[in-house]
Amino acid sequence: MSKYNFDEVINRYNTNSLKYDYKERRGMPSDVLPLWVADMDFKTAPEIIDALVEKSKHGIFGYSEPLDGYYNALNNWATKHWGWTPTNNKIILVPGIVYGICSVINALTNEGDSILINQPVYYPFKESIEDNNRKLVVSNLVYKNSKYEIDFIDLEKKIIDNNVKIYLLCNPHNPVGRVWTRDELLKIKEITIKYNIIVISDEIHADFIYKGYKFNSYATIDPSNSIICTAVSKTFNLAGLHSGNLYVENNTLRRKIRLAIRKTGYSQSNVMAIVSTEAAYKYGEEWHKELLEYLEANLKYIREFVNNNLKGVKLIEPEGTYLIWLDFNGLGISDKELNNIIINKAKLWLDAGNIFGKAGEGFERINIACPRSILEEAFNNLKKAFE
Repeated sequence: MSKYNFDEVINRYNTNSLKYDYKERRGMPSDVLPLWVADMDFKTAPEIIDALVEKSKHGIFGYSEPLDGYYNALNNWATKHWGWTPTNNKIILVPGIVYGICSVINALTNEGDSILINQPVYYPFKESIEDNNRKLVVSNLVYKNSKYEIDFIDLEKKIIDNNVKIYLLCNPHNPVGRVWTRDELLKIKEITIKYNIIVISDEIHADFIYKGYKFNSYATIDPSNSIICTAVSKTFNLAGLHSGNLYVENNTLRRKIRLAIRKTGYSQSNVMAIVSTEAAYKYGEEWHKELLEYLEANLKYIREFVNNNLKGVKLIEPEGTYLIWLDFNGLGISDKELNNIIINKAKLWLDAGNIFGKAGEGFERINIACPRSILEEAFNNLKKAFE
């Protein structure tokens, strides 16, 4: 019997929720069901809530720095779940992974330098590069036999032709759901070492790995030439507390990144981010385990529903993340028509595939971290809309 009730539907309206309360401001009809942005519709682990309540009762919210308990909890979790153990003084706290990525870009490259990504990919990657006046270089993932792969020949050619300085890797990959194998990561190491390229590995979805697959952190591949990005924000639904950790093994790179962060005026972390991160990694094991089981069941429901009810639509089988990637190209309709049907007929707010790059056209990203009843409503809406 489950200890936690992931079936509970919690009203998130009028809670300053980006996901629910900003439909009209984002150009969406008021009656759409939101399954877009990557935060979950589940309460976080009760032990985390208790820790935040206790800190609130203390009543003082002064400047804060993590003590040994924070690092011990993080290190124990990393050792057990990610297969590597960070060193405390090589961890940089940041108020979110995108902030951390931008800081690394500014620390280690100059304006006009080239940074490579694999599209379709999490769209803030592109924004982080272009907003900081760096050159975006794209090596598209290859989609064949309902699976995505890295085109290593194209990857190396793009690196040579553009004198790439940083390779921004998404592992596990959002939105296509790949969990890169050790062999694939070793090939990345071979190429990036050859051309003296730094790898930023965004591993924020590392705690969402489905049965039959294994997460391989880039920290186990090439820690001296990489920056590893981790956070509790996805795993424990704490994105609004703005926390994150960068692991930088290389002393020279770490000094440069710390300086770039200081230049932004950021210093101490949010005290609630510190409290929640420590509590999550220390007490969240059982909650996380049940969450994965619930997501596996949601995925099974979707797999069967798509196969039986959505002709011309394919589920790209995810190996990780709670975000699924649906291929609507078999319907033979334009991107514009697809999005119109989903928004105005299916009454759903999803993430249109083209925001992840041109290679995402004809796809939609759906957040499945919600109670089953919401998921059933959403997919029945899709069925009716395309009938």
